[in-house]
Parts: sequence; C-alpha cells; structure tokens
Amino acid sequence: MDQIVTYIKECYNELLHKVTWPTMPNLLSSARLVVIASLFIAVLVFLMDLVSKQVITFIYDLNG
Repeated sequence: MDQIVTYIKECYNELLHKVTWPTMPNLLSSARLVVIASLFIAVLVFLMDLVSKQVITFIYDLNG
C-alpha cells in the first residue's frame, strides 16, 4: 500500500513541477489547427465517397 501512495505523490509532484502546460493562445492555436484539419479530411473522404459511388454506378449501368 505504501508503494501506491508513494507513486501517487510522485505523480502529483511531477505534474506540478516538471510538466510544461501550454498557454491559452498556444492551446487555441492547436485547437483551431485540429478543427481545420478534421474538416479538410471530412471533405476529402466525402469527395472520395462521391467519386467511388459514381464509378460503381457507372460500372453497374454498363452491365445492366
């Protein structure tokens, strides 16, 4: 049990004194980048789906 308590105390101390937390402007900049990249990837996947649907429809119309 002492090992668990020691581990928790050391983790807490490390979070307070050794971890470098981002500033609010830095955090907002990173969040904007993630949102923009997510939207870009979503649009890209949508376009790929649209094109593949058209290709599959074209192939089935040739055979049917």
